[in-house]
Amino acid sequence: MTVAALPAPARVTYARLRATDPAHWSAAALAWRRWAALAGVLCGEFGPLAGKLRAAWSGAAADAATARLGVLRRRLVLFRLLCWRADQVLSEFAAALARARALLDRARVTARAAGVAIDDSGSVPAGAAATELAAALRVAATADGSAAARLAGLAVVPAAPATTFRPDCTATPAQVRRWWAGLSPAERMWLLGNEPTAVAGLDGVPVADRDLANRLLLADRRDRLLRHGGEKDADKLRGLDRLASRLEDERGSRAYLIGLDVSADGRAVIALGDPDHAANVLTHVPGMTSDLASLGGELTRAERVAARAGELGPDAGTSAVLWLDYDAPDFLHEAWSGRQAATGATGLQRFQDGLRATHDGPAARQTVLGHSYGSLVVGKAAAGGMDADRVVFVGSPGVGVDSAAQLGLPAGQVFSSTSRSDPIQWLAVSPGTMVRDLAIGLTGTALAGPAEDLWFGHNPSDPGFGARVFASQGDGGHLGYWEPGRPALDALATITLGGTP
Repeated sequence: MTVAALPAPARVTYARLRATDPAHWSAAALAWRRWAALAGVLCGEFGPLAGKLRAAWSGAAADAATARLGVLRRRLVLFRLLCWRADQVLSEFAAALARARALLDRARVTARAAGVAIDDSGSVPAGAAATELAAALRVAATADGSAAARLAGLAVVPAAPATTFRPDCTATPAQVRRWWAGLSPAERMWLLGNEPTAVAGLDGVPVADRDLANRLLLADRRDRLLRHGGEKDADKLRGLDRLASRLEDERGSRAYLIGLDVSADGRAVIALGDPDHAANVLTHVPGMTSDLASLGGELTRAERVAARAGELGPDAGTSAVLWLDYDAPDFLHEAWSGRQAATGATGLQRFQDGLRATHDGPAARQTVLGHSYGSLVVGKAAAGGMDADRVVFVGSPGVGVDSAAQLGLPAGQVFSSTSRSDPIQWLAVSPGTMVRDLAIGLTGTALAGPAEDLWFGHNPSDPGFGARVFASQGDGGHLGYWEPGRPALDALATITLGGTP
């Protein structure tokens, strides 16, 4: 296939950025997403059609017709992949332009406050306004160059890899990344279209590629649940449908489906914004009762941090990842044990290694947040060696160690908060503290304050643990840390951006 050279991108200027509407690019991305959905419906018709054809017709002509249907289906699969790729590129471009416009608006406000004006050529006296204007143009120009290069790479004809080698389960994410980078674009596209199962769950394969593979598999996984599931899977199916709806949603950051497992309670890993191209990446690890059915609420919490970080720091992109790839306890009878957290910690370590291996450009600031039982998963992962620059614990029952110094992070990079009204500090106390409080209660004395010693170790929100303790609203309870307009959400966004609340 001959590809015409793309024209050189126009220089990004103040006038061009001022006239740019990011919503137009979001609409273009959504249009490609809808084309992919339509092609998916057509792909779904080919299987039954081929079956009916074979049942009613035989011979050489029938074989040729069946083969032709197979070719058409493969072309539709390729079309879907290319549509999603265009959607990815244009969605990220629109998000970057929105950040650039936010910086531009700041520059104009700053200029007015200083009694100066930005003329049509973009000239403004040196000062804060000039700095903000330069940042806006830099963000827009970088996004423009990246989008143009990625769109130019779409014209590729898939070709089977020259080798049959595939990384096995013992390969590290860095080794997987080297294998994937060693393939040609045509070979990578062939694998995505023909072996999506082999790619979808591989830490070390870029997030945008895993998203394509998992989206191809999504309908098959839902069909499997419908065929083999029972009444007990009804909630899981509803969760899967909500997930599919979010993947097609035009509001908010573009969602990337990094992993999906519909067995047992169901698991999923979803990024909001591409972490491979973001300067700040937050991995959100939820706690007890988290599963496919409850995915919506957890995804909303992660998204609120990324959105607020974008408002506070538009000069750098932020991606939030919901990592629900462990068997979270169903209720208290399982949450008393650290076994599921220990198993989950191993997977979280590998996932963080994968994020580091696939990131494009300067290393991202990686922050890992654990909520409730998820904080124990994060604590065990960090204590065992996890690739993260910062960790955050909220509403924690203990993190498996008694000191921030045992988590393997530089001093000052561990943060924690527990609302005064969060019941976790009363329900998850250590056995010794439980006996003490019971004795105090029996004597008629007022109960002591929140326990220093929790079920899984020293309370990370106690000053003696050594974490940076940040404020959260006193009436927030166990889930209020992400309420818009409240102090905890601002603190979480500030930490994600590298600041100290």
